[in-house]
Amino acid sequence: MIAKQKILIVDDDENIAELIALYLAKECFDTMMVHDGEEALEAFETYHPNLILLDLMLPGMDGYQVCREIRSHATTPIIMLSAKGEVFDKVLGLELGADDYMMKPFDSKELVARVKAVLRRYQPSQGNAPTVDKGKCVEYEDITINLTNYSVICDGTVVEMPPKELELLYFLAASPNQVFTREQLLDQIWGYEYIGDTRTVDVHIKRLREKIKDHEHWSLGTVWGIGYKFEVK
Repeated sequence: MIAKQKILIVDDDENIAELIALYLAKECFDTMMVHDGEEALEAFETYHPNLILLDLMLPGMDGYQVCREIRSHATTPIIMLSAKGEVFDKVLGLELGADDYMMKPFDSKELVARVKAVLRRYQPSQGNAPTVDKGKCVEYEDITINLTNYSVICDGTVVEMPPKELELLYFLAASPNQVFTREQLLDQIWGYEYIGDTRTVDVHIKRLREKIKDHEHWSLGTVWGIGYKFEVK
């Protein structure tokens, strides 16, 4: 019997949390509800969720702080939920490591679709997804990006990164020196299920550059006014 995937729901509004749990239960997910930031961190360590639905407006420790704390030692996917629709709030959430951002109020079908989409991207790194084409690995001097087991080794060290960062890096590196627009990257990595803006790409490129510094023979290049490329020198 296949174990149900576990979703940790963090929302101080008990009615909303229960409604989300009901939607997900209908799709055969196992859920756990908590209502503040400290509870969320405790539940993360004991419940071991496959994904976290994280409200931003929490009593005490807010969602941004919870996300930062979890990202300091884990890559478990996080979808932020918020009534805040400003671009700044979305970008901040993504910069802290969120995998997606949904505005309240949201449609139940869209929420479930996004949960499934994020989990599909994440499953290969958990080792329980169908076998991926073994050719999905690119190598350059001092860096190996493997999409089969979702790993990046740079300068002999394993670099931890969420699935979408790795997929973005792999996609660029698999086509060296080819320039891709932000719209193309958004479509290729996030797909039609993602409703977002092109600044999402900028945020992920910024995070990649923080983890992978430019090399003598390759780098993540910006083509101003157009997009990005993996430049091989």
